Amino acid sequence: MELLIVHHDAEMGEQLVQMVKDYSAHECDLAGSNATALDWGRRHARCSLLLTQLEAEGVDGLALGAMLSEIFSGLQSLFLPAYPASEQRFVVANTKVFPEPIDGEALLEAVARADSATANAPDLFHFADILQMCCLSRRSGAIQMVRDKKSGILFLRGGTIVHAETAAALGKEALFEIAAWENVEFAYDRTVQPPMETITIPWDEVLLDAVERQKLRKLIQHRA
Repeated sequence: MELLIVHHDAEMGEQLVQMVKDYSAHECDLAGSNATALDWGRRHARCSLLLTQLEAEGVDGLALGAMLSEIFSGLQSLFLPAYPASEQRFVVANTKVFPEPIDGEALLEAVARADSATANAPDLFHFADILQMCCLSRRSGAIQMVRDKKSGILFLRGGTIVHAETAAALGKEALFEIAAWENVEFAYDRTVQPPMETITIPWDEVLLDAVERQKLRKLIQHRA
């Protein structure tokens, strides 16, 4: 598997590259910015996995992932956000988001899962992984989430969820509907403004409510 690591800190980036090389047989290169990563992408025929900082000087991981996905079909992605792991409210199984200090074992497991993915498999994230990452990073804009033929959109302002909508629902009910999809593809646009505000409680409270409802739904289905 061909893997590209994008990290502004050359020393940290080299350590990540060395870890991948020490514990796997994957080909691994390092880029220090979006510009150098895109240049790398134009000069290479294949790339299966992108491991990138979410944001740093010269690095916008979400934008970079979208651009490289247009070059490399079936690209999988993992993110390194700037907030510390101690700020996380939710532990997500098979996470694709690794704040500092990076859990090396979990990261290598994520690399292995990407390696085992079928050709052109969708780049799926747990919905809670996406929302926690964007909220703790104080993002504003819109996140579109897609699962099969279902689509929903959530709007953020400064890391707060202010609105959500699907074809059938608005506000918290729309968020609860998206939570039932669990693993989704997503796209982020920082320029989109919410058309209205329907969610006023803190992001972690509404997300916890969504997660708990999904757990209850699964329990009921299992008993049925």
